Amino acid sequence: MKRPRLLLAVLAVPLLGAASFVPVASAGVSGPVTEFTVLARSDVGAAVAAVEAAGGTVVARNDAVGLITASAASGFVARVSSSSAVFGAARSKAIGSAPRDGKKVKHDAVEKEGRGKASGAKRGASGTDPLDDELWGLKSTRSDLARTVQPGDKRVKVGIIDTGIDASHPDIAPNFDRADSRNFTRDIVADVNGAVVDGPCEYRGCVDPVDHDDNGHGTHVAGTIGAAVNGFGVSGVAPGVSLVNIRAGQDSGFFFLQSTVDALTYAGDAGIDVVNMSFYTDPWLYNCRANPADSAEEQAEQRTVIEATTRALNYAHRKGVSMVVALGNEHTDLGAPLPDATSPDYPSTSAHPRQIDNASCFNLPAEGPHTIGVGAFGPSQAKADYSNYGTEQISVSAPGGYFRDGFGTPWFQKVENEILSAYPRNVAVAEGNVDEAGNVTPAGVAAGVQKAVARDGRVGYYQWLQGTSMATPHAAGVAALIVSEYGKKSGSGFGMDPDAVQRVLEGTASQVACPVPRTVDYLDEGRDESFTATCTGNASFNAFYGHGAVDAYAAVTHGAKYVKQ
Repeated sequence: MKRPRLLLAVLAVPLLGAASFVPVASAGVSGPVTEFTVLARSDVGAAVAAVEAAGGTVVARNDAVGLITASAASGFVARVSSSSAVFGAARSKAIGSAPRDGKKVKHDAVEKEGRGKASGAKRGASGTDPLDDELWGLKSTRSDLARTVQPGDKRVKVGIIDTGIDASHPDIAPNFDRADSRNFTRDIVADVNGAVVDGPCEYRGCVDPVDHDDNGHGTHVAGTIGAAVNGFGVSGVAPGVSLVNIRAGQDSGFFFLQSTVDALTYAGDAGIDVVNMSFYTDPWLYNCRANPADSAEEQAEQRTVIEATTRALNYAHRKGVSMVVALGNEHTDLGAPLPDATSPDYPSTSAHPRQIDNASCFNLPAEGPHTIGVGAFGPSQAKADYSNYGTEQISVSAPGGYFRDGFGTPWFQKVENEILSAYPRNVAVAEGNVDEAGNVTPAGVAAGVQKAVARDGRVGYYQWLQGTSMATPHAAGVAALIVSEYGKKSGSGFGMDPDAVQRVLEGTASQVACPVPRTVDYLDEGRDESFTATCTGNASFNAFYGHGAVDAYAAVTHGAKYVKQ
């Protein structure tokens, strides 16, 4: 039985923001200016007036959720919180000035585990583009069959809420929707401790264009969902749909509240049909209402993350957005979470150990309302060692890659057990996998980096990654095919009720029973006992696979009976 997802709102939030040291004289207050986040109780206009009366200047506002970013001098929180129009307010995290070295990239140890373990072998799946024979996930989802019936409708818009999309990539460019794409982030050089976050800004103003990805995660996700069938490189699960960059992730891979809330409400307002959310909202892996290990300020911050995220998810759902979300890579049952020693992960050196109470702590957005939670499996369909699981939050499972799959076979610990998708050239060069001349380096060869060259000279690069971040776009691609097949025109738009999309996705998933025995350890694979997992439930719904493995062909050929229930 799934536990009820979050339904209620709670409190206010300190958000990440840049510190500027320009004196301000407002309401008789002066001093260094910092950004603050204010959450309105109900009337955003009244909260804005309270911000100004307290000596603040409104920098940005999201009326759909009631989230306001304001700059002000010290003492602002106490002044503005005294207003009955304000749900709460807090100082945002101060930003430093100069990085020490390189970039801090969040949590990529799982996703890039197989670097240096390419075999050069082919797994033998069939496809329509030259590298599709390496996409075992495409075969698993039966996308190669589904596209003969429904390849995806260009009117269907899939929002990639991630680190950006490299629209210059030849597999992405044909389906990229530049007009609807937005970037809700700005680069952060370093945190208050001097630790590198995003590193030096690549563009003036520190805001990347909407067709740029300086991390690679978002482009990989976009390629799995909707790489075009163009006789080049790879193709996606839904190769005919439109890809919209709704950027909420920093170059470093952090996803902070303001940008994620803005991305979700924008998706609702812009008529996005499906969003892919392969992240959790930083800086808390679990947002707890009153964890005794946290300070009062930290508790208030987490209550507000719960509140603001819940409002944003409810808003997007009301506007017709199907939200497909990664369950996470912490190898934990989300109904019985492991202790958290990683939060807060920003700024650096802030983390402290916490016990996690399942009833009052939430991994967001995965445990928020109306989300479709996706777990990951490998080529053998074994649950990936890293994948979160549990009957409380899982909806379906999908190919996410599993480097250590196939213990005792030649495929064990081969990068080809992971997921191959688009790789921005700028990131490949920065990571040392491609040189300035565009050649794959020895390090890139060892990592299995692929290079495709078209007759007209176009070049595309591809990398292997694993994670629930890679499983989620397989499910999001199937969701996009469902909207393409069963969606209807409504006024000037085109779309489908998100609850109906979820029914079709779950109803047509291929059932996968729990393994025998139900408790699986990963000791042979080199993991410790914390990875041991027990599958509860039955073949129709269980902790490892949810309602089953997503099936694109079944969805577009047998999904009609689930549309209206």
